[in-house]
Amino acid sequence: MARRKRLICASAALAEGGRGVRFEVEWRGERLPAFAVRHAGHVRAYLNRCAHLPMELDWQAGEFFDFQKRHLICSTHGATYDAATGRCLGGPCSGTPLVRLEAEERGGKVYFMGLEDG
Repeated sequence: MARRKRLICASAALAEGGRGVRFEVEWRGERLPAFAVRHAGHVRAYLNRCAHLPMELDWQAGEFFDFQKRHLICSTHGATYDAATGRCLGGPCSGTPLVRLEAEERGGKVYFMGLEDG
């Protein structure tokens, strides 16, 4: 994927452990849903796709965190993921992490920068 900086949202749209902001990215030739959230003071972004089966995670639009606001959770399968890394913590994800996206926050705005590893 080409590294094309693109605005996701204003920084203020992402509260700690709160509602995420959905956006789309191109991944492996497809337009797919993605999301950004704030966790431990940092913006994190991932494909909105459970590692178990390709289903969107949010249980309501933009709601990605579990009730304790610590982990990301798949509303369909109950798989849980570390919000900081996307690592599978339990459930049917069987150790497969979420696909991380690179996000950058500066000047009061959050930008999509590309795939974390590419």
